[in-house]
Amino acid sequence: MAVDNALSSPLGPPACEKDAKALQFLEEMTRNADSVQEDVLAEILTQNSEVEYLKRFNLDGAIDRETFKSKIPMIRYEDLQPEIQRIANGDRSSILSAHPISEFLTSSGTSAGERKLMPTIKQELDRRQLLYSLLMPVMNLYVPGLDKGKGLYFLFVKSETRTPGGLLARPVLTSYYKSDHFKTRPYDPYNVYTSPNEAILCADSFQSMYTQMLCGLLEREQVLRVGAVFASGLLRAIRFLQLHWRELSDDIESGMLNKKITDPTVKDCMVNILKPNPKLAEFVRMECGKENWEGIITRIWPNTKYLDVIVTGAMAQYIPTLDYYSGGLPKACTMYASSECYFGLNLNPMCKPSEVCYTIMPNMAYFEFLPHEPAGMSQDSTPKLVDLADVELGKEYELVITTYAGLYRYRVGDILRVTGFHNSAPQFHFVRRKNVLLSIDSDKTDEAELQKAVENASQLLREFNTSVVEYTSHADTKTIPGHYVIYWELLVKDSANSPGDEVLNQCCLAMEESLNSVYRQGRVADNSIGPLEIRVVKNGTFEELMDYAISRGASINQYKVPRCVNFTPIMELLDSRVVSKHFSPALPRWAPERRR
Repeated sequence: MAVDNALSSPLGPPACEKDAKALQFLEEMTRNADSVQEDVLAEILTQNSEVEYLKRFNLDGAIDRETFKSKIPMIRYEDLQPEIQRIANGDRSSILSAHPISEFLTSSGTSAGERKLMPTIKQELDRRQLLYSLLMPVMNLYVPGLDKGKGLYFLFVKSETRTPGGLLARPVLTSYYKSDHFKTRPYDPYNVYTSPNEAILCADSFQSMYTQMLCGLLEREQVLRVGAVFASGLLRAIRFLQLHWRELSDDIESGMLNKKITDPTVKDCMVNILKPNPKLAEFVRMECGKENWEGIITRIWPNTKYLDVIVTGAMAQYIPTLDYYSGGLPKACTMYASSECYFGLNLNPMCKPSEVCYTIMPNMAYFEFLPHEPAGMSQDSTPKLVDLADVELGKEYELVITTYAGLYRYRVGDILRVTGFHNSAPQFHFVRRKNVLLSIDSDKTDEAELQKAVENASQLLREFNTSVVEYTSHADTKTIPGHYVIYWELLVKDSANSPGDEVLNQCCLAMEESLNSVYRQGRVADNSIGPLEIRVVKNGTFEELMDYAISRGASINQYKVPRCVNFTPIMELLDSRVVSKHFSPALPRWAPERRR
């Protein structure tokens, strides 16, 4: 389609008039980042001027940045928990937001072992949809012809609960997929999925994955991009294909849906999609029956131009495996978002994973940045927060947000590094999640939680007069799904009464029972995390680890055992000293409980 020159974008020639308008909006927002931010804060404070939380700090209707910063404190989730609990329990007064809280979005971050509850309002769906609407116009600048085929995306809803006051509590993507914004989205030739809504919205993860994979196989030649939210999710889909290709090819050959698929809405929609295709069934059997699965994505979906998955932060550990299965296809990280807020997008989505940077959209919320000093560096006792337009190139910051839904100067916990600017809007590289030690999927385990889990599990060793001398950990992503590996060095005081395999297996389960609800949901409901493993190492192993660190320049006085290891030589040293391996023999307890 020819595009009016007046609507052309500095980013490049838009694919269509709709794209041109989206890119023009993006330019306007980023060109005037500071004034947009000023307006956003004024709008939030005007809208919420009478809410209980803001009145507590005597803002007295002020909407300027200086007054806001001088009177409103910077907070963490725990500071807001009493207010959130009141809302969860049914208090409908204007506590945080003048608009009614429509539901809670459950964060993958946890507090006291439970998912954090993030308040949201209906109007936020429009804001999220606005950011989604910018993704394809940007992608179309880099990958032409995406309107000529479809996307095979593995998208899932997760379990939801209700708080005692009756509000829904569910992950942000489950909220979005169940909204009319997604379910009744207008047809867009640049954004057509192979997966029908019925399959995406099926609550049974096996039936949902099976149906989405089946639809992807049926339309293998139309698929131009393959994706999931996280890299780990796409690898789970490949593993699913490895386990179920025989059943899938039987369905394709016969045109009859597997009897394990019992969801009525899924069955009804598949009647119109699934027709006998013996030739395709034979192709699937031939490709999947080969021992070597290298490049399987492009072998089955030969027209795939890129993978659409998040491979930044903890997900970077999956890049080599994705490269193996895809033959090195480009990996597009398109947007940066969380339960608290949607932040921005990647204006160069086809860049290398190590070069991914996100442009913060100044209309999404009011953003501030807390200068972050690496461990050991001096940190001001009262560091001054920096505005979006005032961050400095190369510096690292912790993200602090003020949202329309009622979070004020809230520390998100993400550490970002400024890599450049698009117009006056800064671009950030996601460095890491603050304090996270281990992560396989959406789980986030910190050092204190790991310590507590080790302490709880080691109670089982007491009757054998045995204790854990030292430990470290590793997120093993060579298996699909990945799993936690904990290295233990034991002190056995009575070799005639040392703990056996069964006891150490139970220690694995005891650790899992001690970990947070997001981890346990990943193990039980989502099948996104494998059984926890304890590897017992020889006595003296951790001394060798210290010797190695000192040989590389570490100070013997300041050396501390790392509680998580990724460096290959250290991994090799640990694995060469393993004397026994033990796995959790059962699933930990987990249920989608009502929020107290």
